[in-house]
Amino acid sequence: MSRVCELTGKKAMVGNNVSHAVNRTKRRFDVNLMKKRFYIPEEDKWVTLKVSANALKTINKNGISAVLKEAKEKGYLK
Repeated sequence: MSRVCELTGKKAMVGNNVSHAVNRTKRRFDVNLMKKRFYIPEEDKWVTLKVSANALKTINKNGISAVLKEAKEKGYLK
């Protein structure tokens, strides 16, 4: 399974390591992903999602129901 946030769609970026001598080599900037369980009171069930740290902050601010609804509208969830 790929390293993509299920709520925001964030995925790894590609960039360069730059040394003191300004030599450039390719590297990846991975997403800070965590597997978390969330309780959805409307459906009275637990859901396990792979989410980024940014998505966790959004869930704490807006609530899981609002974030899930927005993710479905944007097409990140089925």
